[in-house]
Amino acid sequence: MTDTQTPTAAATSTTPASDTRVAAVVYNPIKVDLPAIKTVVEAEQAAAGWGETLWFETSAEDPGRGATEAALAENVSMIIVAGGDGTVRAVAEAMHEHDVALALLPSGTGNLLARNLKLTLDDLEHSVHSAFTGEDRQIDLGVIEIRRADSQVDRHVYLVMAGLGLDAKMLANTDDELKAKIGWLAYVKAIVLALRDKNQLRLRYKLDTHPTRSIRAHTVIIGNCGALQANVLLMPEASVDDGKLDIVLLRPEGFLSWAQIATKIIWENGVLSRTRLGRKFRTKEVDALNYIKGERFTLVLNRPEKIELDGDEFGEATAVRTWAVHGGLTIRVPAESTD
Repeated sequence: MTDTQTPTAAATSTTPASDTRVAAVVYNPIKVDLPAIKTVVEAEQAAAGWGETLWFETSAEDPGRGATEAALAENVSMIIVAGGDGTVRAVAEAMHEHDVALALLPSGTGNLLARNLKLTLDDLEHSVHSAFTGEDRQIDLGVIEIRRADSQVDRHVYLVMAGLGLDAKMLANTDDELKAKIGWLAYVKAIVLALRDKNQLRLRYKLDTHPTRSIRAHTVIIGNCGALQANVLLMPEASVDDGKLDIVLLRPEGFLSWAQIATKIIWENGVLSRTRLGRKFRTKEVDALNYIKGERFTLVLNRPEKIELDGDEFGEATAVRTWAVHGGLTIRVPAESTD
């Protein structure tokens, strides 16, 4: 697979007028039907009066940053991402400080950002039409600094969730071949393997100006969005544009605790929390499942632990510092969704 981080010949054959907007498509070649996308894009760009779209391919070595930087060098007005959550995250990381909108062509097993924004998942024509004719929506961006075992610190962004502990171990155990065949159900096997790991995270954390706390937990998930695959609502109070992060701490102690967690997430979050009447019947928070919310969150671990960002493994961390950038990213959404 090659990384064509330059416009295609077709894209460079026409020089648009200075006032004509031009889009770029950054696509993951193993996840999309490129000819089908090109056919729809060509029709929609012409109907909307945009110039010739530019095309940039990602690679296994570079899931989107290089392609996005090449697109930005062409002064595009919008970048359309055709790929999974990992591709979307990489593109957002490269473009969030630029005055350029991001449009989604959901692809892959997750599409969590698209799900949380309630965008159409399986309608290519509708997604492309929304990109060229829709409206801009400002959403929050999670920024995270990860400290490694050698004390090196690197900074990334995430749009959905960052996770340590059971969450990251589950991803490490996921069979990519099985995932390609049966989608999100491949995670079931990975969860079973992760649950066999009895090691807990030992950590200290600080939320905003609150005092530092020391706890043990199986999992820490920091969310910019609240919904997972299969319509599971992990964080019922999470909002993609409230300027805050929602953090969930899983601290189960045995079978009964896991049953409490399952009841809270599947029944109360997934069913009761979706209606005003249902919210009145929610039970009190249980010790095994704690929710906290704030703008800045710092966590220090007693040993290196695996970490994931938007469903991709990101090595091991000894500490993280993360915060929400309110309205840090512009997303194209269907015009009618803002009514």
